[in-house]
Amino acid sequence: MSLSRAPRRRPVRRVLALTAAAGTASLALAGCGLLGGGDTGGAKQGGSGNDTKFVQGTGQITRVAEADREMAPDISGETVDDKELRLSDYRGKVVVLNVWGSWCAPCRAEAPNLAKVAKDTADQDVQFVGINTRDLDKANARAFDRNYGIEYPSLFDPSGKLILKFPKGSLNPQSIPSTLILDREGRIAARALKALGEKELREALDPVVAEQRAGQ
Repeated sequence: MSLSRAPRRRPVRRVLALTAAAGTASLALAGCGLLGGGDTGGAKQGGSGNDTKFVQGTGQITRVAEADREMAPDISGETVDDKELRLSDYRGKVVVLNVWGSWCAPCRAEAPNLAKVAKDTADQDVQFVGINTRDLDKANARAFDRNYGIEYPSLFDPSGKLILKFPKGSLNPQSIPSTLILDREGRIAARALKALGEKELREALDPVVAEQRAGQ
């Protein structure tokens, strides 16, 4: 009488390794890196709930009602073009604040969208400002701006000190890239923790521009 052989099982270690690799690949596609803290600003990812002031669409873009907005810190410093810039210089305008690095692939992917929307909205009192981080040489940042037609200024923040001025628990930038939209009073109206397409950038920006016009 012959005994049938039991089927060979795939080693557990191999399965775990594949799972870990898949998770790493997903993170790489989602963005270049986290900026520490992991705070979600009190908002739940993936939807809206009764216990939060923040209304989220995709779980990566957060919008805040006018009554619930917090002031952004008045960051300042030297730009990649060796000029001085203070965020409050643009008070009275809607500000789109984008955190980026020349080494970051998702930042390169969204750069043409930012450049186009910045030009299209310049006559609507909208000012784009970058925060260039983890680039140790300004030459890399300047080359990035030239390659993608970026004409708006970027603060040079190689160590991330400016980013850390956004308090934990607020809608602080947490990843690279991140984009904050500030209303005309300098309050955070929206945050995107992802590379933005032109359409979704406009969808986040247009309501802030419109509401301010209505209040004038």
